[in-house]
Amino acid sequence: MNYLSVENISKSFGDRTLFDNISFGINKDQKIAFIAKNGSGKTTIMNIINGFDTPDTGKVVIRKEIKMAFLSQVPNLQDELTVEESIFASDNEVLKVIEAYEKALENPEDEEAYQLAFDRMDQHEAWDFENQFKQILFKLKLEDLKMKVKNMSGGQKKRLSLAIILISRPDLLILDEPTNHLDLEMIEWLESYFAKENITLFMVTHDRFFLERVCNEIIELDNGKLYQYKGNYSYYLEKKEMRIASENASVDKAQNLFVKELAWMRRQPKARTTKSKSRQDDFYVIKEKAESRRRENQVELEINMERMGSKIIELHKLYKKFNDKVILENFSFDFQRGERIGIIGKNGTGKSTFLNILTGVTPPDAGKVVVGDTIKIGYYTQSGINPKPQQKVIDIVKEYGEFIPLTKGKIISASQLLERFLFDNKKQYDFVEKLSGGELKRLYLCTVLIQNPNFLILDEPTNDLDIVTLNVLESFLLDYPGCLLVVSHDRYFMDKIVDHLFVFRGQGEIEDFPGNYSDFRAYEDSADVQQKEDNKTEKKAWKQNNPTGNLTFNEEKEFKKIEKEIKDLEFDKAKIEQLFSDGKVSDSDIESKALELQTVIKKIESKEERWFELSAKFEG
Repeated sequence: MNYLSVENISKSFGDRTLFDNISFGINKDQKIAFIAKNGSGKTTIMNIINGFDTPDTGKVVIRKEIKMAFLSQVPNLQDELTVEESIFASDNEVLKVIEAYEKALENPEDEEAYQLAFDRMDQHEAWDFENQFKQILFKLKLEDLKMKVKNMSGGQKKRLSLAIILISRPDLLILDEPTNHLDLEMIEWLESYFAKENITLFMVTHDRFFLERVCNEIIELDNGKLYQYKGNYSYYLEKKEMRIASENASVDKAQNLFVKELAWMRRQPKARTTKSKSRQDDFYVIKEKAESRRRENQVELEINMERMGSKIIELHKLYKKFNDKVILENFSFDFQRGERIGIIGKNGTGKSTFLNILTGVTPPDAGKVVVGDTIKIGYYTQSGINPKPQQKVIDIVKEYGEFIPLTKGKIISASQLLERFLFDNKKQYDFVEKLSGGELKRLYLCTVLIQNPNFLILDEPTNDLDIVTLNVLESFLLDYPGCLLVVSHDRYFMDKIVDHLFVFRGQGEIEDFPGNYSDFRAYEDSADVQQKEDNKTEKKAWKQNNPTGNLTFNEEKEFKKIEKEIKDLEFDKAKIEQLFSDGKVSDSDIESKALELQTVIKKIESKEERWFELSAKFEG
């Protein structure tokens, strides 16, 4: 079933044509990724599909009964609403039933209203749905349902917007960089959710693990033309390489023919016959084809980096805390030449603070950082650059350096570096204010690299970069001979670039893991599997040792209710435990929170005991 069709759309800005006469469709159960370079029209196409922009020609046709939801880069939320109110503002009927039930729970003395709400939950089969949406909120760290939107950070607003559209269960979900502002745990949960759910997706993402594990089709906008690949990211890479090889072979043939036709053109007299005029017209077609070879940006640089002495950077018993939250506790480390370290951990565990301490932006509470005399740090932060009005791209980079020295006396100029990072000669003389968000990040990266640091620190360098730029950056970093320290949620990028990890566990605990991200994930998963196997053994033993029977009508209703209550209590328990885990419980509240946790655990045990009794009868 076709949900949406893009039919022959075109868009230009002034004399610049972004795309011309492109068409594609989105069908039920397709999970499509849309890939394009920053600045090539990706966002414009997303806006046209969602009705925020109009094409110069063509149209978008959406099936009438289809419910569509869009996750944009800038959340559209009402400041005065709470998290809970924002969610229930949806027109989803099941959500209205759950909202009424939640209100009935707050007034248990009104038995008639409670029974009505309870029965409607049964009628709409809303129990599992309620549990699922609470799980979504828990996974996206939105446990405080009473928090107002105006008091939320940018990241929290993006996560709330994501939660709302997941909970509303649209027929077609359109996502613009859904993994931005999510930590690794959230990203992996979302990836798993999309992979197993029967949901139709159309998304822009630079997360290549997402593309590999979730998508079953990839659409690429390349030099104004659309290419479709019926497969995941690996399939796309394979078929794209074959396409480019075929295109280049065709260009080679055209170049050989062009040489012959050029010689003929030079020999011809000014007065031509009709036949020679036709051949002349063909010549210009051949010429255009011969000059159309792709210019792939390979970054293979033998950088003549400044010499590094024996002392790189030493960290001596660093300690840092904010209020009751410990970031570093007696952390020591001695960096070695060529060290390539990735930093991972949940949001709020202190990764960026650690980088700021390392670079002298933030002082530690105790301990010291000793930087070797020969060390030149390049620090790419999340804050970006602040260009002056009417400043050109090339001028921004030249402020920081004119060239990077290479081996054998060669150099790479500021202009050549920009070209390698996908700024062609014309783009280099554009005003900076004309650049897209991704292009600004790319330009900022060039300002850091042109300084030729021998210790490079990158804080979320892949955010807002397209896949083409990521490949260029990875090629550069693989050739980079200095020390590298990277914070990133991009698992594919980390696997390719780093040798070992600093894992920020929270409350000052930092684990030095010997391997890349996939190695770490496999290690963590093996521990989880063992725990699950132990739980299965316990459940099997319980089943073998319990009598069976039949449930009465009232017992069946009680059984359903207890299942729901246990799920709610487990959710409450997980929330309190997470507060302790994240260090968000103040000294004055520790005792009361511990008692609250103990009460919840006792309630769970009591409910589970009754559930076991009813379950034994139910299975009989």
